[in-house]
Amino acid sequence: MDGFLNLAWFVPVPPFLAFLAIILFLNPNKVVSSLTAITGAVLSLLIAWPIAFNVFMTPNFGEHPVFGALYTIPTGKSNFIIGYQVDPANALMLFMASFLILMIFIYSNGYMTFPGHLDAKMYPRAADENMDPRYSRFMAYISLFATGMFGLIVSNSLITFFVFWEVMGLCSYLLIGFWYEKKSAQAASIKAFMTTRVGDAIMLIGMLLLYVYSVPSTLEFREILSSGNLEHLATTVVHIPLLGLDLPIATLTAFLIFFGTVGKSAQFPLHVWLPDAMEGPTPVSAMIHAATMVSAGVFLLVRMFPLYFVAGEVSPGLMTFVGYTGAFTALFASTIALAQWDIKRVLAYSTISQLGYMVAAIGVGAYVPALFHLITHAFFKALLFLGSGSVIHGVEHGFHHAHAHGDGHGSHHAEIEERIDGNLDLHDPQDMRNMGGLLSRMPLTGWTFIIGGMALSGFPLITAGFWSKDEILAYSWGLGRPGIFWMLAIAAFLTAFYTMRQIGLTFLGSPRSEGAEHAPESVWQMTVPLMLIAPFAIGLGWFGIPASFPLIGGLVPNFIENLQEPYLEYLQLHVAHPEASFLPLLVGLVVALGGLTVGWLVYGKGIGEHQVDPVRKWLGPVWVLFHNKYYVDELYQATIIPFSLALARFLALFDDKWVLDPIVDFVGRLGVWLAGVLAAVDRLVVDGVVNGVGNVSDRFGGLLRRTQNGNIQVYLLALVIFITIWLLLETLPLILTLV
Repeated sequence: MDGFLNLAWFVPVPPFLAFLAIILFLNPNKVVSSLTAITGAVLSLLIAWPIAFNVFMTPNFGEHPVFGALYTIPTGKSNFIIGYQVDPANALMLFMASFLILMIFIYSNGYMTFPGHLDAKMYPRAADENMDPRYSRFMAYISLFATGMFGLIVSNSLITFFVFWEVMGLCSYLLIGFWYEKKSAQAASIKAFMTTRVGDAIMLIGMLLLYVYSVPSTLEFREILSSGNLEHLATTVVHIPLLGLDLPIATLTAFLIFFGTVGKSAQFPLHVWLPDAMEGPTPVSAMIHAATMVSAGVFLLVRMFPLYFVAGEVSPGLMTFVGYTGAFTALFASTIALAQWDIKRVLAYSTISQLGYMVAAIGVGAYVPALFHLITHAFFKALLFLGSGSVIHGVEHGFHHAHAHGDGHGSHHAEIEERIDGNLDLHDPQDMRNMGGLLSRMPLTGWTFIIGGMALSGFPLITAGFWSKDEILAYSWGLGRPGIFWMLAIAAFLTAFYTMRQIGLTFLGSPRSEGAEHAPESVWQMTVPLMLIAPFAIGLGWFGIPASFPLIGGLVPNFIENLQEPYLEYLQLHVAHPEASFLPLLVGLVVALGGLTVGWLVYGKGIGEHQVDPVRKWLGPVWVLFHNKYYVDELYQATIIPFSLALARFLALFDDKWVLDPIVDFVGRLGVWLAGVLAAVDRLVVDGVVNGVGNVSDRFGGLLRRTQNGNIQVYLLALVIFITIWLLLETLPLILTLV
């Protein structure tokens, strides 16, 4: 099995081949395209899981991670190796990503069906085929998305990591705007692409500095994260004139690279793209929020943790900045989720909040809890997003059923009711005000969604979310970061509350629309993945029970910690462990159970068809602030975007009238003048010499032609002249000597 680890580089290959096959050959056949994409995901799983379980079952594997080389590219200072790496951290990622990607692919096979996604009048054939008209393209895009994530996970260097990172950025653009007929989808895809590019550009600057100052100059993880190179980076100081600061290179590069995570994992202030990403199909939302893109942002911090650890020792403010960025984002996003109606937007802000937890964990030095929560969150958030897609599908079909049988009250967008709590499209299948009572209509979807919601809320002891979230709280308190601890604790309470609110509005009470009243359970391609993911949302947490936990601690080995500790020793990192304390445990129990209890008391029976949301009444104008996302988008629209446009216009003016164009025009005129001078030289000098030689030759030839007239006397005269000239030339030296 050890040799099997050397196939890690092959994990991204099957979905990439599926992408090529669909794009080049299989696009007309939607069924074959779908099966090809699923086959690629299956093959990746069949390679990834044996690799992951080999790592899991090998004692102290982290002491001897596997590094493999595929190509060697000579550079100016060293050889750059393109290859792969297998260690305990990316083994967990392979285990998670390969399984969830396969589940999402199977789910997509059932989700991307008609009706509902597109206007039937615009795409009449779609209704006949019972599939999205661009179904094959969708399967190709998500195959490329999977390729990007798998390639990123097994990369052995930051440069190949960044290449696959950008592949996912491209795929997010293509998939968020997949239904590009909608203006909102077009805008969301551009917003996601441009916002994440901001973080990526700053990250790239940090990578270049890391390459320049590392010894040797490389971006291979094994080299740049070695203890010797990290010590060199920590002791090499550069002056930043703009800020008037002297910073260690380790601190500067860690700070710049962090913005890659801020963009990709939607941390404040670059969080604005992720909620709008809901414009894409729900399987895309699940991939972005669970299995691929945002997970990649946190995995970057996990992969580069040795750099942050060393930078935190020489510049403690850096880790404080990282920690409070995550904690603030967690609290900030959880308040917004309280006041959203779209079932997917609630989950989107929940994702931003949970990613904040992971970033805060890195900031306090909790490497293992951050990775643990990254894995558990991926499973229960995939469960929730796929569950929300199943709900949307069911309500959508319910509206179509009601309309087909004359039970509806108009077309999909015909009726808009003005309520005290905002505009309501009576036929919007994503608005939770149009749901209610779905647990009886969609039991498989409902119960699996509730399992995911309990895991997200951190329901004690049973769910995976409790164990991973509790560890982050314990580290935050035990390592002396009370500010971060209390911010995360409040965010946890709000998370439990809005999760119960979402469950109550969606599944409990009575149906509040024809769509909810007639919603059918989803097809097996959608429900089977939900049932397969649900056990992980519960049982995965039992593999990370800390030994210090009361009563049951130590009864079950802490698999996650035991797996990662040897790797931390290999990296020569001595990460602090918090002392056992009942306060974070007690707070974790109170916020989880308290939030769920308050949510149940308010929303346990749903709400009436014309009832105003109780939280809307209680919070008043504060609810409006939450609902409008603190007006951050409006602030950017009023400041950053006009500034960017004004700067672009200024640079265009700078280009056209002041500097660049005048220089170009001068160079052009100078070229024309030089061409005229050279033409004159050619005409007067070069052509003059050539023409002069030609004229002399012509005149001399004319003289010789006169001797060729057939007259013997002329020939004799020419011979006499020639002999005379020859004799003169021969005797001239003798004559000159005598003289």
